[in-house]
Amino acid sequence: MIVEIVTFTKSGDVSNEDIMEDARSVTDHWRSNPELLRKHFIKGRDGSLGGIYVWPNEEAARQAHDDAWLERFRERTGTSPTITYFDLFMLIDNEAGTVSEFPLT
Repeated sequence: MIVEIVTFTKSGDVSNEDIMEDARSVTDHWRSNPELLRKHFIKGRDGSLGGIYVWPNEEAARQAHDDAWLERFRERTGTSPTITYFDLFMLIDNEAGTVSEFPLT
């Protein structure tokens, strides 16, 4: 199990409504990806934006964020993202009342 963090900064003034509309514009795309377990849309206090994705493996993440996706991303946002991968080895889910462990690779 992995976590992929994608971050970027849009230039110029961007309203919260603009941010929400952009996120809404990609929900169908991500909901249709059977490999994606979870995606969190995030906004930093410094104005940075991003997504936190949970995938079964890095291959699934790289397939989803391929060259075609990168080109669409650049066209939509006017910038390039930074992508970082982490092994997800334990998850505490207080809503579900569970603790899950995953093997480290």
